[in-house]
Amino acid sequence: MRAGLIIAGGRSTRFGDRDKAVAELAGTPMIRRVADRLAAVVDELVINCRGDQVDDIDAALSTGAFDPTFAVDRRSDEGPMAGIARGLEAVTAEYAAAVACDMPFVDPRFIDHLFERAAGRDAAVPRPEEWYQTTQAVFRAEPMAAACRRALDAGERRIVVPLSELDTVVVDREEIERVSSLDTFENVNTREEFEAADERLRAQ
Repeated sequence: MRAGLIIAGGRSTRFGDRDKAVAELAGTPMIRRVADRLAAVVDELVINCRGDQVDDIDAALSTGAFDPTFAVDRRSDEGPMAGIARGLEAVTAEYAAAVACDMPFVDPRFIDHLFERAAGRDAAVPRPEEWYQTTQAVFRAEPMAAACRRALDAGERRIVVPLSELDTVVVDREEIERVSSLDTFENVNTREEFEAADERLRAQ
């Protein structure tokens, strides 16, 4: 079994006064677009979010392929590492693909490749440039969740800290472009980026 974990608990501060996770992107809530793409390669879906988001996200996903499990933040605004840890604690599969809710162009072929690369290891994490892309990566749920909790308990917020404890496969830019394209990482943080993504999707 494989799990998909969508990280949706951020405050969307650069997006305006709406929750970008459920904003209608070319007629479909953005989180639904991510979930629909993951559905091709996973067997279960977990959503990490704040408690006040559950109803809206549940409605946005109500006619999708999965009845999602919600892994609600124990404390809000702890950052993406806490969201990943909370979500991984809720999955039942050994491995989970963690993807941010604002990545509507995530490529299922690339996620499938990450699952294959992670097999027998603790994580497969893309590194297209200088930084790791940990919100589009595959983790073995139990060891990554535990490593994140240890880092958080130590007051650490840098996601590279738990990764340094794990047996991690780094997927570099050359490998990414053999399988997919850098478009898979395109995210939507601002209204301008949202409008550009909306226009692009409507043109497809």
